[in-house]
Amino acid sequence: MKKPTLSALFIALVFGLGGCALMAPTQLPPGASEQDVIARLGQPTHQYQAGNDELLEYMNGPYGQTTYMARFGPDKRLISYQQVLNSPTFATIVPGKTTKQDVLLTIGAPSRTVFLTLSQLEVWSYPYREANVWDSIMHVHFDRSGVVQRMENGPDPRRTPDLNIPF
Repeated sequence: MKKPTLSALFIALVFGLGGCALMAPTQLPPGASEQDVIARLGQPTHQYQAGNDELLEYMNGPYGQTTYMARFGPDKRLISYQQVLNSPTFATIVPGKTTKQDVLLTIGAPSRTVFLTLSQLEVWSYPYREANVWDSIMHVHFDRSGVVQRMENGPDPRRTPDLNIPF
């Protein structure tokens, strides 16, 4: 068997790193115009108004594990751009207080919704990488008035089929 040459290894390394760059999140400078952000990222999956600010949601889905929110001030300039499906952001959702609208503005639209007839709760589900390691899903449960009653997370059965958990 032939040993790979140094140039072949270099080419493999370059292409391998190029693939990683495609998966890396886009860096956007604060102050960028809304037009520039849309030109760079494309049309958002959802758009929200949060007081005087506007939020553009970029969801990788429907079953992706990331959602990025671009926040713009009244001047249509970028204030922040961040991945919101993570434990610190989920921790800002307060059962008994946070509403559906608050959840949309915090973590965006769900990948899946179901209604649990026995408990009379609507459940929004968000696949994510817990601690950037585990394939998980956060389930946010709302009562009929649209207020969060509880949150539960667990393994994503689509990515860990050996657990035999229905989704």
